[in-house]
This record gives sequence, structure tokens and C-alpha cells, in this order.
Amino acid sequence: MESTSTPSSAPAAPEAAAAGIAGPAPATGTLGVLLPGLGAVASTFIAGVLAARAGLKPVIGSVSQLAPLEGPDGPQPARRIKDAVPLASLDDLVFGGWDPISANALEAARTAGVLTEADLNPISSELEGVVGMDAVFDRRWVKRLDGHRVKQAMGKWDQALALIDDIERFRAENHCDRLVMVWCGSTEAFQQPSEVHATVKAFEAGLKADDDNISPSQIYAYAALQCNVPFANGAPNLSVDLPCMRELARERGVPIAGKDFKTGQTLMKTIIAPGLKTRMLGLRGWYSTNILGNRDGEVLDDPENFKTKESSKLGVLDTILEPETYPELYGNIDHVVRINYYPPRGDNKEGWDAIDIFGWMGYPMEIKIDFSCRDSILAAPLVLDLVLFMDLAARAGAADVQDWLSFYFKAPQSTDGPVVNDIFSQLEVLKSTLRTWAA
Repeated sequence: MESTSTPSSAPAAPEAAAAGIAGPAPATGTLGVLLPGLGAVASTFIAGVLAARAGLKPVIGSVSQLAPLEGPDGPQPARRIKDAVPLASLDDLVFGGWDPISANALEAARTAGVLTEADLNPISSELEGVVGMDAVFDRRWVKRLDGHRVKQAMGKWDQALALIDDIERFRAENHCDRLVMVWCGSTEAFQQPSEVHATVKAFEAGLKADDDNISPSQIYAYAALQCNVPFANGAPNLSVDLPCMRELARERGVPIAGKDFKTGQTLMKTIIAPGLKTRMLGLRGWYSTNILGNRDGEVLDDPENFKTKESSKLGVLDTILEPETYPELYGNIDHVVRINYYPPRGDNKEGWDAIDIFGWMGYPMEIKIDFSCRDSILAAPLVLDLVLFMDLAARAGAADVQDWLSFYFKAPQSTDGPVVNDIFSQLEVLKSTLRTWAA
């Protein structure tokens, strides 16, 4: 195949994006949800949607389904976001994905052990029908896993073309009017951007040369964008936060967002740190440690993969507390993050935080948090919201980075302005954007 930025199998860029329409097109037809990584998060997300459609379980934790969208002038009677904004219906969703280990979503859910058999049994046939496609997998990026359901004997360019074929086949077989892709796979080993990530042309040359600096998640992102599929990154990997991917997203008129789902300990930081700053209380140190026993914990037990996660977690406090503006309060913080793999805990992660603050006349105080949470239970509604909101953005012709979705990420991707990590400010930006698209 000729080296171009638009493989011949990809459809043309959507008319909405090209025209830059002011409001979203209607959410008609089927929305395909493609998930690289059919592990604990993805299988829990799919199971929750299926259970909600059957009237078995509520969609607790989903802002798109439960939160109100107030008017711009205050809390007059408000509709829920799902009623105020033209989102796709849960009944419109059809699921697919790739996984190097699990054959289908039911097997993945049982392996993960997040949900009970009592909750899986009523939807087991539908879960079993979500069959995982062979994955693009490279053990150099996740040394603690050994994939066997993988695309064999392929160079990276051929892997990208194979993913494009997978996407288009899924689109056709499921009669999808639109698609969204959300990375739910493992955290990859730490890397810095390199020359191969500078432009689309350089990236495609790197694919053909099997450049070691191109990771699997980047190949998925490239394939998605070439197929005009919005891509959200739920892990701290470098995937769409690269110059080449932003160039391609703008060229194709496709929304992108990331990175790293904001679930347990970091969620607490983005709630508590703004409160400390609001009261002008000082912070001397924040020590965070976690125990986690699922596949994610196993992957993060490798120092190179943990380094990727650590960089995502450590950036939160500075952007909230602004130590340059308030050096006497936040200019000397010791921020430490630890993650320990502890198999007996499974998906039920526990995070301990020891927070050393100071107040009037410099007197020290302490805050202790012990958050015993269910990692995938917190992440699943984020996946749902991102699917629906990324689809909404695509129908509104919004391309490139979706800053307004920072609410969902530990290390939000930004266009050119400063990154916002205060969850309350993020929520207002989210709702402000949705108001412009409200019906």
C-alpha cells in the first residue's frame, strides 16, 4: 500500500466536522463501542449497560445519565443531561473490542471477579456474544502479561491495517452508523515522545520501519483516527497526546481525549485539594499508597509501567494548588505515590493517604484517608460517559482535543492552555459545553 496519511480502506472525513456545524447532528442509528482491552473495566462497563437496559441495575456514577444540566442563570428547574442534550441511547450501543487473553466479555468478567455470578447470569449470553478480536500486543510494553490471542507475524504497519480492517468489518457486521473507541487496556511502559511522533508522515514511516518507539496503544489510536473514530485514552500511556495524533485528528476532523481514568485516590485528591486551597490552608506533604490485586496491579508491579502511572498521578496537585502563586502555602510539598501489587485484594483497591497540612501561625495538622474502593466499579461509568460525550462531540463537528472532558482524567489532555485538575472547575467546563449543545 502507498504511504499516505489516509489508507484507502478508511472512509472520508465526516461532513459535520468539515463543515464545522454549530450543533450536533441527531443521534440516530447504532453506535458501536470499540474497547482495546476486554479486561475488568471493559467487561464491567458492558455488563452494567446490559443490566441497565434490562432494567436490572441503575447506572450509578454516570454523570451523563443522572446529573442535572442547570441553565446558565442558576439552578432553575433542570433536566438531566441525558434529557437535555441529544445523546445516544443506551439501547443504541453495540460492543466490540480486542484482548490478548480473554475470548469474550463473559470470560473476561469471570476472570476479573468484579461482578458476582448472580449479576452475570441474567446477561451472560449477551456478554458471551461480545467476542474479542485478536489484539495488537507487544510484551515489551507490558512485561507481566503474556498474550496468546494476538495478531501474529505482522509488522506494525500491517498491524495498523489489520486494525483498520477489524474496525470496518465491525462497522459493517453490526450496521453501525457511528463508532467510538475507548482504550481500556493495560498501562504501557514509560516513554517520552520521540521524532517518530512528530508528524503523521514520520509516524507512518515508523510503522513501516517497526520503530521501537511506537507502542500498541498508538497503533490503535492511529487506526481509529484513520477510520474517523473518536478515541479516548483511559490509561496513562502516550497515545493521542502526541503531535502526530493531534495532526491526524485535525486532518480527519475527529475528537480525541485523555488520559488515564480518574477513579480512586486521584479522585479524592481533586476533591480535597481544592477545598484546602479555598480555605487557604497550607500543605506540607501528601503520601499516597495503594494495594491492588487485579491485572492492572500486576502490570504496575513492573517499575517501567509504574513510572507511567506515577507521572499521571503526580501532576495533579501542582495544577490545583498553584505553588508559584502561593509559595508560602504550597511551595514546599513532598508528594509521594506508591502502588503495591497484592493479589488477595483483586479489583478491590485500597488507597491510604497521609496528608500533612498547616494552618494559623503555622501549626501542623493531619488528614488521614482510607478509601476501600472497587476500581472497575468507579471506572465503568466513566467509560459510558466518554462514549456518549465523544460521540456527541463528533456529531457536533468538534475535532482535536476535547478539553471539556478533563473531568474524567487524571492527566487531562489540553489544547494549548493550562491544564485544569480541580474537579469542580472541570465539572463547570463540562456543563458549560453541554449547554451550548442542549436541545
